[in-house]
Order: sequence, then structure tokens, then C-alpha cells
Amino acid sequence: MSTNQVLVNGRVFTAASASAISSGAVWVSGNVIRYAGPKSEMPQIPSDAEVTDVAGRFVMPGMTETHAHLSFADASPFAIGATPVEEATITAVRNAALMLQCGFTSAISFGSTYKIDVALRDAIDAGRIAGPRLLAAGRDLGATASNVDAPGGLSQIADGPWALRQAVREQRKARVDIVKIFIDGEAINPINPPGELSFCDEEVAAIVDEAHRRKLRVACHARSAAAVKQAVRAGVDFIGHANYLDDEAVELLAQHREHVFVGPAIAWEVQYVARCESLGVSKATVRRQGYEAEIDATVATVAKLRAAHVRLVVGGDYGISIAPHGTYAKDLEYFVELFGMSNAEALLCATRNGGLAFDPTGRVGTLTTGSLADLVVVDGDPLSDIRVLQNRARLEVMKDGRWCAAQKQS
Repeated sequence: MSTNQVLVNGRVFTAASASAISSGAVWVSGNVIRYAGPKSEMPQIPSDAEVTDVAGRFVMPGMTETHAHLSFADASPFAIGATPVEEATITAVRNAALMLQCGFTSAISFGSTYKIDVALRDAIDAGRIAGPRLLAAGRDLGATASNVDAPGGLSQIADGPWALRQAVREQRKARVDIVKIFIDGEAINPINPPGELSFCDEEVAAIVDEAHRRKLRVACHARSAAAVKQAVRAGVDFIGHANYLDDEAVELLAQHREHVFVGPAIAWEVQYVARCESLGVSKATVRRQGYEAEIDATVATVAKLRAAHVRLVVGGDYGISIAPHGTYAKDLEYFVELFGMSNAEALLCATRNGGLAFDPTGRVGTLTTGSLADLVVVDGDPLSDIRVLQNRARLEVMKDGRWCAAQKQS
């Protein structure tokens, strides 16, 4: 088999801009992109190159799921962390393969039950199982009475700067890439709702300092303006949710836009409002909990973040019964339908922005010379209908220069 693969006659979306090249070509050499652009401008290819005519299909970079919970078992959101480690591990292996089939070739973990993500990452890197490139997290790090202060395999609880430094060191010993913390809570949690900070400033600063000293990155759950401001001031790298932001929080994010990524992670709220009764919760209860208002607040916040050019990424807490694994591309529909983005802007959030979040050197998330050969061939046009990305039967996925066997269509 040739180490050079060339796709011709495709609509090529490089993610270097918001437009697609109508008669494009992509040359993959080994595991990197050698060329992506107009077919007419492609350099001379080797005589033994394997050339595939994609017949007008859409060719785009692989996407990045920036709020991944591969060890979650599509259970009730009220039972996260209760799955035994053996069952959760088997589930995670299945979910990793599924995420790749959905066109998400990279993933940033936002928390793992037990230490499953680390084993999963190592097995993927070694080629023993299929899955996306993975930045692995350990258990959610929280304080006493935080949103994750519950039994099971989900959380690690510590209080005070030095105890939290020790917890980060323990996660470093477990070889995580990401330390996930819960800065504030959730409306369904009476002991830690949004706006009630789980940590004091000194604690978050200690976590981030210890993590960054050890070359780890920090992701956080932060719904309120106060939580987001605490996160940004401490130097957190990834902020999940960011629903209720005031002007000061938006300005702070804008000042640090080169160093922080925000994922609205709206799937939980949208699906909880739509499907609450399947969980035994009435519509009236959900309304009293404030989740309809939270969706409205998130829409308003995202408009401010877009105006401030804060980098937004996709990833929606998938892995619970009401937002199951395999539906990750639903986030792009939310970005278009709820946040008013163009299809191209949503694609850029999933590809270029997500790729930079995963790898700040820029080797992931675009089809440009020297980038890693992660791409998706789509039977359809996401620039016309973003929902086509939700049908994995219409996707063929390449990761690291290799086609995913389950994706090749007859």
C-alpha cells in the first residue's frame, strides 16, 4: 500500500477559512497533510500514490469533542458514577470507537470515572483499540459539599490549597493530561447550585499552579459569572458551560482569549427540558429549577462571547440517557439553531477551534500542510445542512492517515 493517498474532486473545507473549495484535492503523505486546496494547483504526486475520486463529496478536518465523558454509560444523570468500574471500562471502549465513527478524531476529557481515561488513552495510542486522540482526565476534583461530593467512582474530594495540591499530584501520578474541577454547581443540586462557589480563590489558584507546574491542563465546570471569573483569574484552560455571564466576565475572557476556550455544553439543558419526564421529573419542576431560563441565559451569553471573539468549542456533556453517546454532532445543530451561527462558523468551532484547544501548536483541526491527517468525507454538505453530520452512515473517517475500517462504505 502506498504511503501517499490523494482525494480528488471533493468540496474541500480546510478550516483555514469559512469557505469550501469547489474542486479540491487533499494529498496525505503518511500521517500528515501534504497538500489541501484546488485540484488544479496540487503539486506533482508520486506515481504510486493511491488516488480516490470522492465525486463531489465534502472533505473536512476531523472534529474535536472538547467535553468528553467516554466512561459515562448513558445512564440517568442522577446516577453518574454509580456504574461499577468493570462495566464502565467496557462501555468506554465502545464509546471511544463510536466517537471516532461520528467524525470526532480528537477528544478532551472533562472527567472520567475511576482512572479509565488514562488506560483508554494508552490503548488508543498503542493501536489496541479504536478511538479519538484523547487528552485524558482523572476523577472530577471537588471540595466538600461541591456538586461532585457523592459516593462512587466519579469524584476526588479535597479541601484547602495544600490538600488540593496533593490531589493534583496524585492525578499526575496517575498520568492524566487534564485536571477537571467543579468551581460551582448545578440547579438540581440543593447543596451547590450555580453561583455558589465550591472553592475559594486560593484553592483554585493552587490547583492551577500545581497542574501547570507539572505540564497538566485544567478544565472546569463553571456556570455562573463568579465561577468563570474565578477560573479565568486563576488561569484555567478550558471552561465548560459559562451560562450566566455578566459584562465583567465577558471582558475578562476577551482579555485572555489566546489562552482559554469556552464550551457552552448546552445539550444537558436542552435535553433535560425536552425529556425530563423520562427521568421522572415534571415539566413544572424543571421550570422551577430554572433550566428554561438557563437556556435563554446561555443564548444571550454566547452572543456576547461571539462579539468579543472568545474562542468557542463544541462538546455537550454527552454520555447520559437524555444525551447519549453517538449524538455529539447535535452540538453543531445547537450552535446554528440556538446561537445563530452560520453552518461554517459552527464547523470552525468543531474543527479549527477544537483542534487548537487539543493541540495549541495547530497540528489538529485543519487540512493544511503539515497538519495531522485526520479528516472526514461527508456524503452531503454540512454548509447547507449541518444535521448531515449526525448521520454516521454518511461519514468516512480517517485518523492519522488511516481509514477507520468500520467507516468504509460499500
